[in-house]
Amino acid sequence: MKKLVQVFILVVLISSVWIWASYQQALEGPLNIEADDIMYSIKPGSSLSGVIYDLYKKKIIKHPRYLLLYARLNGLSNTMQTGDYRLSNKLKTIEFLDNIFNGKVVQFTLTVVEGWSFKQLIDALNHHPEIKHTLTNLSAEEIMNKLGLAGIHHEGQFLPDTYHFPRQLTDVEFLKRAYQSMQSTLKDEWDNRAVGLIYKDPYEALIMASIIEKETGQASEREQISGVFIRRLEKQMRLQTDPTVIYGMGDRYKGNVRKRDLQEDTPYNTYRRHGLPPTPIALPGKKAIYAALHPAEGDALYFVSRGDGSHVFSATLKEHNNAVIKYQLKGRARPFSSYKHQKSN
Repeated sequence: MKKLVQVFILVVLISSVWIWASYQQALEGPLNIEADDIMYSIKPGSSLSGVIYDLYKKKIIKHPRYLLLYARLNGLSNTMQTGDYRLSNKLKTIEFLDNIFNGKVVQFTLTVVEGWSFKQLIDALNHHPEIKHTLTNLSAEEIMNKLGLAGIHHEGQFLPDTYHFPRQLTDVEFLKRAYQSMQSTLKDEWDNRAVGLIYKDPYEALIMASIIEKETGQASEREQISGVFIRRLEKQMRLQTDPTVIYGMGDRYKGNVRKRDLQEDTPYNTYRRHGLPPTPIALPGKKAIYAALHPAEGDALYFVSRGDGSHVFSATLKEHNNAVIKYQLKGRARPFSSYKHQKSN
């Protein structure tokens, strides 16, 4: 009898060790995927047992009961999250379980580019295949109403960045996230702004940042350009910046700003009107917002493009006009918007 008990205990121990080894192997073994990876979708309303037995039928996993046991022992049976998951033969079964319990779904991306207009942002959203489109054919005002932002002008309110999101995120959810990112960034930068700036509120800084974003060809010049515009505002000089004119032209802009465009009186024509335009003219990035609130010191009141993305900064109109003649007119002095018949040195 004693020997039988010993044999029984030995059998139980061996069985237990075998079951434990089999249990661990079921968890630690890789998924059976022949391809590099596949997408697997867990739909709303799916049960954990349904998912596990579906993968078992597809021969992707083995020992479904062990996996259900693992979930129950760890109190995870009701924590599975829906979404799209990437499966590969490099992924351990237990890693897959952890992924679905923690909602580590496949993420898609959309990069909102610095300097984009609101129209370009909406176009990018409308053409993204993994975003659920609910705002198609709505006007800018209607879109802002859908976002709960009635009365707020649409331009410049969404932060350029690379956003990661799950499949079928709605365009409304995307825009709300980008809007909140912009508000948070603007608040942080405003709270840490340089002393003595001329802005009345953060919105004016946002307008300035959008102009800097459109004027800057080289990132290193943002603060210098900001300094020029701040000094012009302080001296009650007009900003005289083409990007605002172009924005005011809307769809009429065909690639060139003509003399009659500079003479047309629109709210955005900073050649005709003093101060900032009424709204931003583009989506400014974090660095442009920083520059608007941390302008470089100096005495420059003008700048002109060299044609390579960089600018020549000048303190006097004469220096500026000579720079225009040199870099824009190929050395030939002829009338232009600020030309007063000075001779090139």
